[in-house]
Amino acid sequence: MTTTKQAPIALGTWAWGDTAAGQVFGDQLTVADLQPVVDTAMASGLNLWDTAYAYGAGASEAMLGQLLQGYPRDSYQLSTKFTPQMAGNGDNEVADMLAGSLKRLNTDYIDIYWIHNPADVEKWTPALIPLVKSGQIKRIGVSNHNLTQIKRVAEILGAAGLKISAIQNHYSLLYRSSEEAGIIDYCRENDITFFAYMVLEQGALSGHYDVDHPLPAGSARAATYNDVLPQLTELTAGLKAIGDRQQATVAEVATAYVLAKGTTPIIGVTKQKYIASEEKALQVKLSTAEIEQLEALAAATQVNTKGSWENPMA
Repeated sequence: MTTTKQAPIALGTWAWGDTAAGQVFGDQLTVADLQPVVDTAMASGLNLWDTAYAYGAGASEAMLGQLLQGYPRDSYQLSTKFTPQMAGNGDNEVADMLAGSLKRLNTDYIDIYWIHNPADVEKWTPALIPLVKSGQIKRIGVSNHNLTQIKRVAEILGAAGLKISAIQNHYSLLYRSSEEAGIIDYCRENDITFFAYMVLEQGALSGHYDVDHPLPAGSARAATYNDVLPQLTELTAGLKAIGDRQQATVAEVATAYVLAKGTTPIIGVTKQKYIASEEKALQVKLSTAEIEQLEALAAATQVNTKGSWENPMA
């Protein structure tokens, strides 16, 4: 049985998949590093964990499965993904990748299973249907799909009596393509949860980094963001000013922004202390004027943070 209520913030484990061979975030984490994170999160009611086979070719899933093994399965929710580019040429590639995820996560069902990107909507979407009917998947999600693709997925599933229940796209103050394309409105109108990933732009909107304190050298995120840190100075200052009025950090205000937009943020967590920060973000309330101010500051940066894996939403 799944938990009855979904947490308002999902905890992301993308960084947990960093290995010596692939450093996206710049940290190679261990079970010992992360057990306090998981224990504190679970005690706080933040029990929705987002991962993917693609995060370190199963490394993130395996670590998450090990960290959660002491908890009853109905006390947390798991979100993981089928990544088309990592599929082979077999007859049941979605089922096969799911089977690997189930094994690594030490479970017999996934609460939300996603098609990670829209490589071939017509090919991959139908493969989810028998997996839902067998009980191995409780909810279907699609990630990095534009509105036309989302509607086509909905048609394919609808013919089988199923529906999309979740959309997961990149969404932050700096990247609002899903909002501009009408995807967030579509979700609201169709009782679909919109999950926002890269809310803090891999740390660039966390308040921890600036011109004098760049992101970790050698990491993929440093290559993406360090050159634009000067352009983010005024936006960071605006986030800080709003936060100061509510005893909140830059990261907490950036997270509160996407919450105010009616989305469920996926926040990457690597340290125990960040759990209290997510709880604080839920308490931060932004006025319409503050939201408009932040959006104006974000637009003025003229920074485009669309990932290399993303197609335009509009």
